[in-house]
Amino acid sequence: MKFTVAIDGPAAAGKGTLSKRVAAEFGFAHLDTGLLYRATGARVLDGADPVSAAQNLTPEDLARDDLRTTAVAQAASKAAAIPQVRAALVQFQHDFAGREGGAVLDGRDIGTVICPDAQVKLFVTASDTVRAERRYLELSGKGQDVTREGVFRDLTERDARDREREAAPLAAAQDAVVIDTSHMTIEDAVAAAVAAIRTAL
Repeated sequence: MKFTVAIDGPAAAGKGTLSKRVAAEFGFAHLDTGLLYRATGARVLDGADPVSAAQNLTPEDLARDDLRTTAVAQAASKAAAIPQVRAALVQFQHDFAGREGGAVLDGRDIGTVICPDAQVKLFVTASDTVRAERRYLELSGKGQDVTREGVFRDLTERDARDREREAAPLAAAQDAVVIDTSHMTIEDAVAAAVAAIRTAL
């Protein structure tokens, strides 16, 4: 059975956690497409050309332990605005989405560009203030030297770049189910996502 769930949304809205839980619930494979861009960004910070980095990603690149840093996130967002970088990573995502047994892909353009024919499209969002606080707690909890103000600034700058880029801007698909997690527990958000998927199944 081929069944694709596309989950989009801005940073720290909860789509990663939601995607993993949904994939586990239904036994689907899961791909955090942001890791592809983060790995590319990390290679760029190492001195690689963005397009070459995207075309030559290895499993080791996806397993690096620095992919969740603010510097890599910013580099990833800049790399993602380059059409040739996106083109290099699109085929990987298409192949994953078409696998047997079901697939959950989360990112920023899955429902609009990568998998416009996905059986279920979810757009997970939350207020800027809530998302920035979540990201601050996540990063500071890992020992990173960050401030609430700095995290908020980085987050909103990245959002603006992702929404305004010409290639596959961040946006909810017209037929996406919107889940605003600003005042939801993760259990409530998972329940909403699971309900939408069960309806489609």
